[in-house]
Formats: sequence, structure tokens, C-alpha cells
Amino acid sequence: MPRLSVIIVNYNVQHFLEQCLQSVMRAASAVDTEVWVVDNNSVDGSVAMVKTKFPSARLIENKDNTGFSRANNQAMRLATGEYILLLNPDTVVEDDTFSKVVDFMDSHPDAGGLGVKMVDGKGRFLPESKRGLPTPATSFFKISGLSRLFPRSAKLNRYYLGHLDAGQTHEIEVLSGAFMLMRKKALDQVGLLDEAFFMYGEDIDLSWRIVQGGWKNYYYPGTRIIHYKGESTRKGSLNYVFVFYQAMVIFARKHFSAKQSQWFSGIIHVAIWLRAGLAVVRRFFAALWLPALDVGFTLGLLWLAKEQYAAWQHKIYDVNLVRTAFMACALSWLAGTWLAGGYDSPIRPQKVVRPIVITSAILLMAYSLLPEALRFSRALLLLGMVIALGVFFLNRVLANTLRQGNAGLSYRRERIGIAGASDEVARVQQLLNQSGTRVGDVLAIVPEGVVLRLDDIVRVHNLHQVVFCARDISASDIISAMSGVAQRGVDFKIAPPETAFVIGSGSIETPGDVLLEVNSISLPRNRRQKRLFDLFVCLLSLVIFPVLLLIRRRPLAMLHDTWRVLTGQNTWVGYIPVSGASSPLPPLKPGVFALHYSFASLSEEQRAKMNLVYARDYKVGRDLGVVWKHFVKP
Repeated sequence: MPRLSVIIVNYNVQHFLEQCLQSVMRAASAVDTEVWVVDNNSVDGSVAMVKTKFPSARLIENKDNTGFSRANNQAMRLATGEYILLLNPDTVVEDDTFSKVVDFMDSHPDAGGLGVKMVDGKGRFLPESKRGLPTPATSFFKISGLSRLFPRSAKLNRYYLGHLDAGQTHEIEVLSGAFMLMRKKALDQVGLLDEAFFMYGEDIDLSWRIVQGGWKNYYYPGTRIIHYKGESTRKGSLNYVFVFYQAMVIFARKHFSAKQSQWFSGIIHVAIWLRAGLAVVRRFFAALWLPALDVGFTLGLLWLAKEQYAAWQHKIYDVNLVRTAFMACALSWLAGTWLAGGYDSPIRPQKVVRPIVITSAILLMAYSLLPEALRFSRALLLLGMVIALGVFFLNRVLANTLRQGNAGLSYRRERIGIAGASDEVARVQQLLNQSGTRVGDVLAIVPEGVVLRLDDIVRVHNLHQVVFCARDISASDIISAMSGVAQRGVDFKIAPPETAFVIGSGSIETPGDVLLEVNSISLPRNRRQKRLFDLFVCLLSLVIFPVLLLIRRRPLAMLHDTWRVLTGQNTWVGYIPVSGASSPLPPLKPGVFALHYSFASLSEEQRAKMNLVYARDYKVGRDLGVVWKHFVKP
């Protein structure tokens, strides 16, 4: 019987999972360990990757997304280890993590569960490493923000147990689902995860049942893990707020008295609407403040220019006509800029020049086709182009100056330190160059002593990024080095060995850097263009549906496909299915049509190559050609 069973539930985070499993396999070398991977119907190649690169892992392939609780329970019912560890795929464990936690549990027979010290992708301590029970009062203090104002208070910040030293071992109430080590004997007594919880709250519920069963939960900082902290759902999104609210209501009804549960539910109801309202306002402002400034200033200056021009030329304009024309022009310039990526981050003033000039040329051509009665002034149209160029450009200069202290007129070339052996440094540098990263100076950092020297290296060389070569540097040293430089605002990345990607950022929402060409389909402008193309084809298919009834064998199937694309469940053109492991690709919705008309005749290698070319150099015209071939198919 193995000492430890590690269970990882995965859903469409292939690159994080691969890095996690590499660290798990290294840590498992010191402890008799079985590793379980439960895949919840991922479409990103995760299953093929596990089968190819980690054949010793026991894989459960679900045909749908069963949720976190049910998927973990599937493996826990089969696991045979004395201890069971639930581990998120977006984590990295230290080489001695398993041996240390097993030794701790062995020496503490009263321990039913154990959590460890967690840091994020930038080396910062995560307070959810140790948590208290979310009673109504504790939840109120957290929701109201009082816990942030008094982070060390035993009463006001009991949710994160802020009064407890993060560097000392403590008895706690709630373990984090990202790293949840439990004694199988305790689980046999109190039961597994409650499957009424789909995504959130299940760790709180099971932790509390362990305590109620007479066991103790401990926080143990003797080992650390990196947790990229994304949980598959953005915490600022409305979906997260509503799902988390439902989980807390289930927990309250299950563990609190009727009166406490009602009070708790009331607090959460207030919180849900406050959070939802703030999320809507924040997103609305974040998305519209720059477009509003662009359109507002353009219209205002254009109207003033019209007044001056009219006085100079002694002309009288139809106010309604000019107002409508100016609004149409301003919105056209805005739309052209948006399509060209002028509102994508990072905001670059140069991005507005080409779309405004091209849009103005289109407007001038359209103007020449208008009836004479609707032609207000070609001169004002040209003047409007100049005003729009100036307003859009200066707005971005001002925004960048206020936010980052410079106008953003030049792209910053990243000063990057790569820590590893010389051959790995060369390999990673080549990958970064191929990815489109604006690499400036590259500093090779020898792995020996990197923990003690990195802070000085970053300060002296003013590095923007540090990439750790995981082949040459242990997870323990990586975490220690990150934590020692966490306050300098450096971006950290980890390059797993023998892969074509690096894992970066502090969140699973940014799934690392898939190293493709500059025009990758993952770029926001290409994602946007692909979605607009999908909507255009949907509209076209609805308009010509009577014709499709005559030329297609299964026209109703096309109508069903149109509905799925319209609702965002599918895209018209997707990757060609590949059965084996392939190069990492940005995720896409399942395609109604594959890239190649008759891909069954292609080899696996040819399919993978076509997918890679499509992903790294995306063009709407390619989608148009694929859709045309399938639409005219009898």
C-alpha cells in the first residue's frame, strides 16, 4: 500500500498540469506515491499529454465536466494511500514536499488534515494558506472590508487567521483545496467531498467535518508550493460571485442553525448584489472610459471646427444632418480603431493612425455615393480625420503617462535574466525570440547560489523578467528566489525541460506563454476578428437558409450548427483532431468544420503541422476559404 495518493483534477490547463506533474514526480521519488489525474473532458490535449509524458499516472477520462467534488471523489474511492492529497493542477510543489508532509502527519496522529504555505506566481504569500471557519460574523468582516483594514486582528480577520504567524505551525479550521492533505482513516470516518458543491466551498465543508469528527487540521510552513491562483473562473466575474454565493448558502444550511443560516444568507445576499454591482461598474468603466473620451473629444472639437469653418465660409449647415453625420463618423473611427486593436492592452498611440486613415478613406468613398442633399462637406470630413487622429493619439499618450509615467510611444525591450545551465539558457532564449517577446538584454544567471544572489542581480541589472530553467533549479530554490525578490515587481516565469512553453504570471487566467509567432490566434485582435467572422457567417447562413434547403443534404444540421456558433459553444473553423500529443496550441472552441476538407487522409504529423501553422499565423481569409468549401459541399 502506498504512503501517499496524489489526486489532480484537470480541466483545460494542459501547460499548468504538465509543470505540476513534473514537480509531483520529482517529489514522489522520496515517498511511495501513486498519482491520479482526473480529466473533466478537456479539449486542449491534456489527456494525450498525460498518456505520453506521464504514463505512470493513473488517468480517469470523464466525458463531461463533472465538477471539482465529484471528480476528486472518483479518484479518492480508488486511491489506496495512507494519506490522500488533493492538489490543484496550477501548482508546483517542492522536491521534498511529500516527504515533509508525510513525516509531519506521522508525528501528529491527531492530524486529520494538513495545509502548507502557498505563494503566488510572483513569490507573494497567499493568505488563504490558513483560514478560519466562515461564520456569519467572520464572513461579514471579510465582505465589508474590515478584515483588510485590520489584517492582524484575531476577530476582524479571522477568515485568514491574520493574527497567526505565517512562519509558524498552527492548528487551523479550514484547509485550501489547492493543497489538501488528509488522512485516509479520517476520510473513512467523515466521508468524502460533498458533491452538492460544484466548484467552491467543498474544501471548507470537508475541513469542518474533519474537525467535527474529532481530528485536527494543521497549517505547516515547513514546505511551500506555488499556486497560480486562478481556479478556472475569474474572481472578478459575475459567474464567480454567483457560484461562490450558492456554495456559501449550501454550507450555511448544512452546518449552522436555522437562525444563523438565515442571517448568513442575508449577509451573502447583500454581498452578492454589492459585488455584482461593483463588478458591472468596474468592467463598464474599464471598457468604456477610453472610447468615451475618444468619441466625446472628437465630437466636441469637430463641432467647434464646424462653427469656425461655417463662419469663415459663410455657410449654414443643416444641424440635424451634420449632427448625425458627425456621430456616424466618430463611431466609424472608433469601430475601426477597435478592430485594429487600438483599445487592446498595452495601449499604444501608434495603433490609431492606420485604422483612422483607412476608415476615413472608406467614409470618403461612401460620401461620394450619397445623394447631393446628404453631402454636408467633404472638407469637414477631412478635418474630422485630422481631429480624430489627434484626439485618439493624445488620449493614449495621456493615459499612459498617468498610469505608467511614460507616453508609451516606444515598446519596452525586456531585460531578462535566465537562470540555468548554458544549454538551457540558450534554448529558452531562442524560444523567447521566436515568441515575439521584445527581448532586450539577456543575462545568463548560473543556477548555483541563485537564491542568495538573485535580489542583488535583479537590482544591479534592473531586470524586468527572470526565467527559471526547471531542469537545473529545484522548485525549492525557485520559490525561495521568487520570495526574496517579490517586492521588486519582477515578472517570474518557469521553463519546464523539453517543452516549447514557459509558465508565467500570477494567475491561471494567463495560461503561460505559448511560444508561437507574433500573429498568433491567441492575440486579442485575432480572437475578436474570428468571433466577428463567426457572427457574420451565422447571419449569412440564416439569410440564405432557403437556398441551403435546396443544395445541402442536411440543412437542419446547419441550422443547429449556426445556433451553437451564435451562442458561443462552437466556432465555425477549428483545429484538426489529433489523437497523439502535439505542440501546445492556444485553446479554441470546437469547430463545426476542421481546417482541412478531408483531414482523414492526413497523417498525424501533417494534422499537427497544419494546426500549428493556423494557430501561429491566423488570417480571417483562411476561415473564409474553409467555410466556403463546406458550404458549397452538396
